[in-house]
Amino acid sequence: MLSKISNLFNTNKSKTDYYHVDIHSHLVPAIDDGSKSMQESIDIIKEFKKLGFKKLITTPHIMQHRFPNTSKIILSGVTEVQNELVKQGIDIQLEVACEYYLDEHFMQLLEKRDILTFGDNYLLFELSYAMKPANLLALIYEIEVAGYQPILAHPERYLYLHDNFTLYEQLKERGVLFQVNLNSFSGYYSKAVQKTAMKILENGWIDFIGSDTHKLSHLEHFSKNYKGKIIEKIFEKNSIRNNQLL
Repeated sequence: MLSKISNLFNTNKSKTDYYHVDIHSHLVPAIDDGSKSMQESIDIIKEFKKLGFKKLITTPHIMQHRFPNTSKIILSGVTEVQNELVKQGIDIQLEVACEYYLDEHFMQLLEKRDILTFGDNYLLFELSYAMKPANLLALIYEIEVAGYQPILAHPERYLYLHDNFTLYEQLKERGVLFQVNLNSFSGYYSKAVQKTAMKILENGWIDFIGSDTHKLSHLEHFSKNYKGKIIEKIFEKNSIRNNQLL
């Protein structure tokens, strides 16, 4: 698998200068549905480096009913990965934040200010894929009052929003930033997700791009998009902030 991916990366020698900081991945081993081992994390990070990435901000899940992680668990785990990168002489910046599932447990963490952020107090959060939160705008308000800048992870993937672009508009008007997965543009998740990602792009609503990498096979698809023309179109119509985090 590694040789297959490496060969794919090396077939196109041109490197885009657009996007060198990734803000969404799951590279802390064995704490969520991402990397299963230290070796897998290191292998993934090496492939990011081959693509030209300079910084990765990895974002483990905190989702009480599935991945009941804590800040302590996450910080301890990323320190182990950072130490291994130093040990192996892999020159890439690795930082950590979190992908928070918007639920009652998150609101408790918010109240205690037990939140892992990145950049300018950016807070990455996700929603249920099955049901729209009844009080979403009120929850956004609480995040902002607490002093955080909310970033909605992969807005294109919530199927119940596909026919409700008014809510997308309301979120943008409220100041919510959008992080779209690059793989969404090639139909990796579904044609419906691809179509919605393109609509968000055309509206100029993308603030951050993310890989949402969980495993090596994600990078095989990601690399094609990273080197493709879709990157040019994203940057042409949107103000992308990834490289501001260098």
